[in-house]
Parts: sequence; structure tokens; C-alpha cells
Amino acid sequence: MKPLQFIASASLIALIFVCLAWELWLAPIRPGGSWLVLKTLPLLLPLMGILKGRRYTYQWSPMLILMYFSEGVMRAWSERGLSQLLASAEIVLSVVFFFAAIYYAKFSAPSRRSA
Repeated sequence: MKPLQFIASASLIALIFVCLAWELWLAPIRPGGSWLVLKTLPLLLPLMGILKGRRYTYQWSPMLILMYFSEGVMRAWSERGLSQLLASAEIVLSVVFFFAAIYYAKFSAPSRRSA
């Protein structure tokens, strides 16, 4: 389970940094950054629970990540250049986090620990 926790933590932290860099410096909608950077705030909600390995956080946070997957798909399809590349990174990181969190929650179930 430790590898799944590491993968989930790393992908969530990387997604936070990608979203911040994307909307502040790399390819913001408006020059100088935009208010779209606030999309990063919901990613901070599960961060401590993920880092501490709290099973409940691993159960609900994949549903939150689906928003970022959806945004990544829409922006990868509609934008070009660096924004399209960053959207693709957002897709990959959200999928990696989704599956790592789902499997961590599955394998850390109390019924699985005693077996």
C-alpha cells in the first residue's frame, strides 16, 4: 500500500504545481495570470489526508479529481500549444491519482487487512 500512497501523493502534488504554474506563469488565459488559478484550491482539501494515508480521504477524493480530468480533456481538445500540453499533463496526473487512490482505498479496507 505504501507505493500506492506515494503515487497518489506525488500525482496530487504534481497536479497542484501544474495548475498553479499553468494559470500564473506558463500559459494563463490573461497575461500576468488569471483568477482561474483559484481552481487549485479544491486540490488542497484532500492533501493532508492523502499524505497521512487516511482511507476516508482516499475514498472521496477521486470524485473531486474527475473535475480536473474533465477540464483537462476539454482544454486539450480546444486549445493549442503549451496550454494543450499542460492540459494533457493534467489528464495524465488526474488519471494516475484516480487509480492510485481507488486501489489504495480498496486494499486498505479493514476486511483486507486481517486476511
